[in-house]
Amino acid sequence: MRIATIRSYLNPGASALVVLLALVGSGKAMCQAAGPPSRSPSAGSTAYPLKLSANRRYLVDQNNVPFLITGDNPHALIGMGTIEDAESYFADRQTHGFNAMWMNLLVASPAYYDSREDGSTPDGIRPFTGYIPGGADTAHYDLTKPNEAYFHRVDDMLTAAANHGLVVFLDPIDTCCVGAPARAQWLQALLNNGLAGARAYGKFVGERYKRFSNIIWLFGDDFNTWRTPGDDAVVQAVAKAVRSADPAALQTVELNVFSSSSLDDRTWAPIISLNSTYTYSPTYIQMLHSYNQTPAMPTYLVEGHYDLEKVGDPTDYGTPWVLRRQSYWTMLSGGVGQLYGNAYTWPFIPGWRFYIDTVAVKQLMIWKDFFSSLPWQDLVPDQNHAAVTAGLGAYGSLQIRVSKSDFCTASRTPDGSLLVAYMPTARTITVNMASLKAPVNAKWFDPTNGTYAAVAGGPFANTGTRQFTPPRFNHDGDSDWVLLLTVADSSG
Repeated sequence: MRIATIRSYLNPGASALVVLLALVGSGKAMCQAAGPPSRSPSAGSTAYPLKLSANRRYLVDQNNVPFLITGDNPHALIGMGTIEDAESYFADRQTHGFNAMWMNLLVASPAYYDSREDGSTPDGIRPFTGYIPGGADTAHYDLTKPNEAYFHRVDDMLTAAANHGLVVFLDPIDTCCVGAPARAQWLQALLNNGLAGARAYGKFVGERYKRFSNIIWLFGDDFNTWRTPGDDAVVQAVAKAVRSADPAALQTVELNVFSSSSLDDRTWAPIISLNSTYTYSPTYIQMLHSYNQTPAMPTYLVEGHYDLEKVGDPTDYGTPWVLRRQSYWTMLSGGVGQLYGNAYTWPFIPGWRFYIDTVAVKQLMIWKDFFSSLPWQDLVPDQNHAAVTAGLGAYGSLQIRVSKSDFCTASRTPDGSLLVAYMPTARTITVNMASLKAPVNAKWFDPTNGTYAAVAGGPFANTGTRQFTPPRFNHDGDSDWVLLLTVADSSG
């Protein structure tokens, strides 16, 4: 979930400026039923439900095909959109290559969405029949009295997502947001209902949606007060009740801004199966923190900088260049994918249709195609710099801006057949060639247009060290490059 500082970027007067800045930053023009189903709808080529791999480091489908999380964050779609909106949006995202969506089952946070205080849909359907009006911090929702009409609407949207082959990271009751007058609105509702009410609600949604094989349960969302025992207890009560009703489904939790990992709250360890990494800082720092936590579980970027948005502390504008950095850093720091976000579509504000097919989306799919062509699930971060030994740049800290970090991240497969390194700025790097099992071919990959350029002179012996220097500028006129080293007898 985004924080209050975005609001100035979402007013009508700011829209043209937002788009102009995005174009300048990229150097390109913008591309522009009756109740739940009796069984899970069709979900395309992925055999849902997803599960953990044998080593518990990544996700696979029921055929054990690795699943690279390539998601989008239309958080407010259920509360702010229509079924027609959902069908249109999912079709667009499926066409582009997305395979996951983060959606909040309940939407009511007027300070951060253009939503209604009572959580009703655009046509006036409230999620619960028991409602006592009040401000964002005092409105009382009786969570034990769900409104069938509202949850039937949710059924339809989840069915639509499944029919477009999308897994849904479904947050049953989000805990956002920063800056609320007291606790976040839905968190306050949980506290008002107490542990018994929280459990009843968790059991209700778990029972209702266990029929959908395309759901991963995501709890929290800007959960800044997880260290408060009572707050954590009611959210966990929902999660445990969902698990009792739907034990096969994967679960995760998003904790606090501005940087956090699910396992920072150790009490969630027995509940979750995925480690959600959240940061506005250079993603390799928090991703490596997540990767090194125990127990081992898949870690992915649940939120970072969003397309067309300036947010966070420190701040960065969400240009394609910034988004590329966090994407490639994520995958080369132990990540198994990411959820992309967009300033217009996370709150589903008017005009969202004009801002969804951006340069950043196109380049995200280049990222997906690049890693999908490799055994990405086998990559291990080069944390000790045994493979890339010089030219790394400055590691920095959580306080440095994404746009200011020049750190080179690298990963290789344990068998030494593949090495991938991402440089946010062009420079010479030194590779320990003995870290590879055989002579290798070398290529430069341009993350802005998906093209490769072979490094002359290969295959290169897997002895000693060798320096590699990319071209100065990529296709977009920026200087970030990916080095790909593959053994000479491989398909790479």
